[in-house]
Amino acid sequence: MQLPAAPDLTLAHTHAGPMHWLATATATAAVVALAGLLQPAPAGTTATAAAPRPAAAPEAVSAAYPLECAGGPHTVARRVSGDLDGDGNPETVAVVHCEAGSGTPPSGVYVLTRGKGTDAPARVVATLVAPEQHKNVTELAVRDGAVLATLLGYSSFDVPRCCPDEKEQVSWRWRGGAFVRAGQEAARSA
Repeated sequence: MQLPAAPDLTLAHTHAGPMHWLATATATAAVVALAGLLQPAPAGTTATAAAPRPAAAPEAVSAAYPLECAGGPHTVARRVSGDLDGDGNPETVAVVHCEAGSGTPPSGVYVLTRGKGTDAPARVVATLVAPEQHKNVTELAVRDGAVLATLLGYSSFDVPRCCPDEKEQVSWRWRGGAFVRAGQEAARSA
């Protein structure tokens, strides 16, 4: 089908210029902004204050650890944080050992909480692994309120201290006011 020849009846809106697009964009932006401002609140809701944010996790470096290093410094080798006791605030779990020029010094695993007051350093509230147990920690995590760790140790004092021959996956949970190791007694509290 062929259209009859007709005079050029080009409509004004089919050849929009820059002013047309600027006016269209401005009008669209105004409608979107106005719609956002005039939205009614959902039925049955009232304005509530935002929930308080939990405190930051305790800093592991500034804590005083029950660790005997014969006057030498200690090192925080690993640290993880999470809410372990269900109070909504995170605790920090730190793996700490004495600095040694060689060898593999045993690790201590400590649970830290915030000190009392805004400037107070973190404090140790539980010892999960004492250095006297001669263990080293290779992995550490907090999942679902539990502390998970991989411990390396020695089957006897005849095994060289460089080469642990035992590996153990362990976990602790806060129960009844203490950290309880899976299948073990409660961890010592400080």
